[in-house]
Amino acid sequence: MSKTEKDHRDLFRETPVRYLGYANEVGESFRSQVHVNVVRFSYVVASGYVVADAVSKGIDASVKPCSNEDVRKSNIRRTVLDTLIWQGLASVAIPGFTINRICAFTLFILRRVSSMPEPAKKWTTTAVGLGCIPFIIKPIDKSVDYFMEKTYRKWYHEDAVMQDVVQDASDD
Repeated sequence: MSKTEKDHRDLFRETPVRYLGYANEVGESFRSQVHVNVVRFSYVVASGYVVADAVSKGIDASVKPCSNEDVRKSNIRRTVLDTLIWQGLASVAIPGFTINRICAFTLFILRRVSSMPEPAKKWTTTAVGLGCIPFIIKPIDKSVDYFMEKTYRKWYHEDAVMQDVVQDASDD
């Protein structure tokens, strides 16, 4: 990796910092094991990641050359909003809901059909939730990409500045 590639490395999408966006999925996986405030805190961590990424993308957009100050401000606003929506859906809302439902269904089934002790049912539910995280990420990212292309980005005619700044990690 060259020096210029390192200088342009996206801290929030190309480093281990991006795993903070998955904190709520981990929290949801442990929901049956921990106090609800621990799960809530995992959402605070994931949401903090989303906001930090949006601010970072806004800063990146602010240094891009523009024809005038109004265009620059508009690009910054649209970039930040695009990032907040994309990350909010792809990193917090949809995966959190998905893991929550997977874990709830798993625990429900185990309680109905298994004679395992309750702690084993809860740990099995946690393991299933954690195990599902790697499998749900790409489909959710691609679905949110599709949704954003058909809605927000179409409505606001995303231009080259935003396309250059707003990139998701789903192409990894």
